[in-house]
Amino acid sequence: MEPLAPHEKVFVDSEIAEDENHGELSCEECHGGDPNEPDWKKAHKGVVKDPSYPDPSETCGSCHEDIAENYQKSLHISLSPYKRMIDKRANPAKEIHAKVDAARESHCSSCHSSCGQCHISRPESAGGGLLEAHLFQKSPPMQLVCTACHGSRIEKEYLGKNKGLKPDIHKEKYFKCNKCHKADEMHGDGNDYANRYEVENGPRCLDCHDAIFDAKAKNVRGHWIHKDLVSCYVCHSQPYKNCYSCHLGKDKHGFTYFKTEGSQINFKIGLNPLRSKKRPEKFVTVRHVPVDQDSFKFYLKDGLKNFDKLPTWKLATPHNSRRKTPQNKTCNACHGNEDLFLLKKDVRDKYLKANKDVIVPPDRIPKKRRDD
Repeated sequence: MEPLAPHEKVFVDSEIAEDENHGELSCEECHGGDPNEPDWKKAHKGVVKDPSYPDPSETCGSCHEDIAENYQKSLHISLSPYKRMIDKRANPAKEIHAKVDAARESHCSSCHSSCGQCHISRPESAGGGLLEAHLFQKSPPMQLVCTACHGSRIEKEYLGKNKGLKPDIHKEKYFKCNKCHKADEMHGDGNDYANRYEVENGPRCLDCHDAIFDAKAKNVRGHWIHKDLVSCYVCHSQPYKNCYSCHLGKDKHGFTYFKTEGSQINFKIGLNPLRSKKRPEKFVTVRHVPVDQDSFKFYLKDGLKNFDKLPTWKLATPHNSRRKTPQNKTCNACHGNEDLFLLKKDVRDKYLKANKDVIVPPDRIPKKRRDD
């Protein structure tokens, strides 16, 4: 994404005065400061760049009370899954855990969003800057907000930027993110979910594709046979990015940084690590996340003592769906095809214990079909 010129980041369009809702508000009502002070330095004393973070109740919430009420538990604000996952892996010793948590806060909490960083400006983690001269955007522009943050994986998958792979079929139908990810999901519903897959009002393929189980539907037999056994993504995803071994630290100037061992584009089917009533499938696509036993080594030794409590190959829902894929071309394109499944040989030795419940034993790989 191209950076904005300095004036583009801060220029405010006079058209905002014509906004029948926000145009009636003066700058200081949200941002603070003293408009009656002739000295600009004094006038800007107390000015808040983003008055919607961390608490929008006195600004956005004065009108959007229902949204602001759930704000703190929206996963875009709280980033609580990051903390939960790291807490589970962390050394339980109080002093060591506190140091891990402090490092996490320094490195993993900067990618939060806010009311303003979706509807008025680009997120700070994506370089900031006003979207359209401070004019409020009811629906945030996809490529300046959504994929500005979710760029390294989702953007490239969805737009077909990974070499040799096609864009998501929904992109070809001109779907933007908010076609599936509605406002009530983004804003939160007041519940503190452990991860995005638990979100009650999150999108499901069957929200639109429920007709696949109708008697006269194309491929109805195949869909019924695989119902609750494999996720939609197992048949309809293309290869996707998997990242490895992230290490955190600070440079000589005290600035935080992270470094990974690189990434690979591949496709793996594993045993469902989050199997539940909502997600009953036995087989799902899994993506490797870059956490490592030594991710926090710069700060302390043995910070992630309980590393093996969670897998490094995690449930994935890639944004690169196609109706026809190599693995659904025929039954035996998948059945008996060991290359598609996450086997012990695919997992690095140091991650084997963590992934023991996700690795597919050879005897559980679906057998080839004689009638294919």
